[in-house]
Amino acid sequence: MSIKPQNVIHLFGDIWITDTVTSTWVLMALVMAVVLVVRRRQPVALEMLLEGLTGMFSDVMGERAIQYIPFLGTLAIFIALANNFSVIPFLTSPTADISTPLALALILFFAVHYYGIREKGAWQYLKDMAAPIYLAPLTLPLELIGQLSRTLSLTLRLFGNIVSGELVVAVIALLAPLLAPLPLVGLGMFTGVLQAYIFTILAAVYINSGVEASTA
Repeated sequence: MSIKPQNVIHLFGDIWITDTVTSTWVLMALVMAVVLVVRRRQPVALEMLLEGLTGMFSDVMGERAIQYIPFLGTLAIFIALANNFSVIPFLTSPTADISTPLALALILFFAVHYYGIREKGAWQYLKDMAAPIYLAPLTLPLELIGQLSRTLSLTLRLFGNIVSGELVVAVIALLAPLLAPLPLVGLGMFTGVLQAYIFTILAAVYINSGVEASTA
């Protein structure tokens, strides 16, 4: 197993499409296809999923959680599936490539600011970030550094847990190729869902703090 993305499709000139990109495309196509089918045949299943996600994020954000379900729910579903996508033969987990966790963490970084500014306006949001305002030259840079550091932390946590799980399964599969890897695959899938939960709950916490910052 290699943690480096592999080139699989050659386009014009020196343009290559990696296995991470192709797996992401397949994942998105499958999700859209499943949603279209389920929406027509089993709409209750989608309603149950929506209620479950709303309840999960309401524990963190209260009544306002429903406003952010489109973003947080999409994030949760994508990460949970992406973490476990390597169980499908010939495909890889997009989150096993550090570029995907980094992209997700950066999306969250900008989403926090977007929702905060949308909720309170740019000037009030900046005042809250820099509070207390008389220490703004010190507090604002420290706040930005803190937000960048948590972005890095989210990236490394998600990437590290997924890669380490896949490496363990790969090593055990070489040593005992028949039955030994099966429990580890199940454990890896559980870990993948758990990491999606942690990532999105932290996302809800960060967004909530952005829209509820104090006005000192």
